[in-house]
Amino acid sequence: MEVTRTLARFVVESEFSQIPDSVKREAVRSLLNWVGCAVGGSRHTTIDRALAAVRPFQGQEQAVLLGRSERTDVLNAALLNGIASHVFDFDDTHLKTIIHPAGPIAAALTALAHHVKMTGPELLHAFILGVEVECRIGNAVYPAHYDIGWHITGTAGVFGAAAAVGKILKLNEQQMIWALGTAGTQSSGFREMFGTMCKPFHPGRAAQNGLLSAFLAQQNFTSSDRVLEAPRGFAHVMSTERNFSEITDNLGKTYEIALNTYKPFACGIVIHPSIDGCAQIRNKYKLKAEDIERIDLKVAPLVLELTGKRTPRTGLESKFSVFHSCAVAIIYGAAGEAEYSDECVADPKVIALRDRVDAVADKSIRDDEVHVQVTLKNGTKHDLHVEHAVGSLEHPMSNEALEAKFRAMAQEILTPAETDRLIGICWNILDQTDAAALNRAAVPKSLAVEAAD
Repeated sequence: MEVTRTLARFVVESEFSQIPDSVKREAVRSLLNWVGCAVGGSRHTTIDRALAAVRPFQGQEQAVLLGRSERTDVLNAALLNGIASHVFDFDDTHLKTIIHPAGPIAAALTALAHHVKMTGPELLHAFILGVEVECRIGNAVYPAHYDIGWHITGTAGVFGAAAAVGKILKLNEQQMIWALGTAGTQSSGFREMFGTMCKPFHPGRAAQNGLLSAFLAQQNFTSSDRVLEAPRGFAHVMSTERNFSEITDNLGKTYEIALNTYKPFACGIVIHPSIDGCAQIRNKYKLKAEDIERIDLKVAPLVLELTGKRTPRTGLESKFSVFHSCAVAIIYGAAGEAEYSDECVADPKVIALRDRVDAVADKSIRDDEVHVQVTLKNGTKHDLHVEHAVGSLEHPMSNEALEAKFRAMAQEILTPAETDRLIGICWNILDQTDAAALNRAAVPKSLAVEAAD
């Protein structure tokens, strides 16, 4: 079967009118969540350092950086906005593959909107298709690809970014195949980088590389026609197992973005059940850290594999510590940006409780499930089984909760009025005649004035 060609043809021939309204609505929710995360992460030290590294070599100042005064060229805007959207690990998750779908796709498309005029509906259509390509390719190789150490958001995301941009550029079938091929040869990202600045670099680089792949294909820059299925192509080289039917079956009938979920907590998704359980017990019994003798967790194996850092040293590392996360859930009843700061990681009170948390992996436990037992110093035990964590498909975040999350992320960057305007543009993206209006609304007016002076 010509897997790559089948996927490319689907993207090229897709019509927005063919996509169900329910899928469009979820895509709008995904876009809103991504914009909030990108604005919220825009002032992180990671972005400052990345911008300082690329700025001496950047091209024309074509595109805005969300939440900042600086402008850069389109390719570097995709890189930097993609990094910003993932730096807090607060973005969306396709639970079937643990891909963070929006990052590579939205970062590429919003940067492109400064270079190629597109409407809101055109952006949303390309966004849906990019996520479809990214997640279907992820489905075909997960979990084997992930298990051997690849960060699947980076490796699969580059394909989605290339497809989305290619749709806007109106690539023909052969050009779309070349775009996917060029994207595939740039596919990378190691799980070894989790807890460092390189983790958010992966979706940013995937956005940038996917964008470049589509630009190259537009100029008839060739690549393999079989990047996905060839014996020396992506699926065979980068995974020990593969199922190409996950890519080709029901194309245009089902959409992966309909399975998207959103994080209520700013950390690795597999920790969310544990945070949810600890916060529920804390709130129900009004517990304080000094009351607690120990916290015992029964978790899915992936929890300890991904988030087993017992003594995190930095805020970024703490996002991959189930022990830290449970401690802050008990102490603060929250697990947002502040609870994953360097200062919080070094707080003696957090460290003391963190050291009283223990976790055991159980293969019978699902990734969105946990058993929590809190033992108090007086001998009382409180048990809770979280069957599906808040934010999962079975317990999704509401539109109101997504808005509240957005406002919390943006509150130190945008004024309340600016936040309202940006949220309104996101919800009404299908009414926008110029998709770049979203980017411009994401720059604080005070900074925009400073940048113009």
